Amino acid sequence: MSDHNPFLDLSETRTDDEREAQLLARLKKQVGHAQKNSEYFKERLKGINPNSLIDRESICQIPVTRKADLKAIQAKAPPFGGLTTSPISKLARLFSSPGPIYEPQAVDEDFWRFKRALYAVGVRCGSLVYNTFSYHFTPAGFMADFGARALGCAVFPAGVGQTELQVQTIAEIRPDVYTGTPSFLKILIEKSSELGLDLSSLKRGIVGGEALLPSARQLFQDHNIDIRQTYATADVGLIAYETIPDDGLIIDEEALVEIVRPGSDESVAEGEVGEVVVTIFSDVYPLIRFGTGDLSMFISGQSACGRTNRRLKGWMGRADQTTKVKGMFVHPEQVNAIAKRHQEITYAKLIVEHDSDHNDVMTLQCESRTESSELTAAIVTSIRDLTKLRGGVAYVSAGSLARDGKVIDDRRKYD
Repeated sequence: MSDHNPFLDLSETRTDDEREAQLLARLKKQVGHAQKNSEYFKERLKGINPNSLIDRESICQIPVTRKADLKAIQAKAPPFGGLTTSPISKLARLFSSPGPIYEPQAVDEDFWRFKRALYAVGVRCGSLVYNTFSYHFTPAGFMADFGARALGCAVFPAGVGQTELQVQTIAEIRPDVYTGTPSFLKILIEKSSELGLDLSSLKRGIVGGEALLPSARQLFQDHNIDIRQTYATADVGLIAYETIPDDGLIIDEEALVEIVRPGSDESVAEGEVGEVVVTIFSDVYPLIRFGTGDLSMFISGQSACGRTNRRLKGWMGRADQTTKVKGMFVHPEQVNAIAKRHQEITYAKLIVEHDSDHNDVMTLQCESRTESSELTAAIVTSIRDLTKLRGGVAYVSAGSLARDGKVIDDRRKYD
């Protein structure tokens, strides 16, 4: 592609049908590859016929592997729990995120696929990228570094800290691209003003790892720095990226992204909030239906930038709503299992509150096709069987429960 082309490659302007057909074809191949070469997925995907994966609904037969479970999975067969398909001797690097959770890096040019997000903000071959993501333990620094190198850019590996030295370095080497967290860029701008140093060479960049607040975006605009957000994790790399401010995040062309009901394997209805689930097509780390633990939703329509892939609204909270009630943990998976036991229930949400004596009280609010004392008694029994706790049932009108991604709504107050 020409440096003047707004798109990194033609995949960004595919039709929806073309993209879906190609993603499903890659998914079939990836499932077969993982079944043969990953000890974890041999068991996890047992009984799944790759050729049966013909649409989004059929994908739901594959159980979600959630980030919250990785620590326990990896502990059974360190360091990666059998999820990888290559021995450590064939990897480039290993990383550790809090948990600890261990992540591999293959010897790929742009393993985490960051060049697409950089290209979208205008980074081109010949730029000098000032990278303040950390290079230690977690892969964030290498994610941006490898994406920049794949575009033909030089990189200054700054990391964080030593703000006075950092602004002096920027003033002297004159980089035009910033990568890092928005809060650290704000710190650098404030420090440069304090020291009277010139950071005007910085023209654009991508940020991640935390929310880009409107006040920070305005500060960057005031300093003529064009900043866009990225959404990525250490496990799957780039998931989505911003092209137009406050217009959602466009899904990466190399990822298959779903929104599922927290604690389940099932996709939510269009326009509902749910957990972001990602499949990537790495030969070495074939994560299939990986539950990130983040809540988001799809935005309808296409971006005005001309890219045709779907958009995510952005980070909308955490999907892991595990709650302790009377000293026992209640999980979203249990709430979904209760609802599945009773075909009359079309949607359910567990409400946890305090009564007048400050005791914990659970109520399963149900949108139901029918209401009867027999059904109520059966649901109460299911609550007790699956959570080992007592809970009540309240029927509500169809569509009245918010589709906000909450399976458990903890309304207790402790102040």
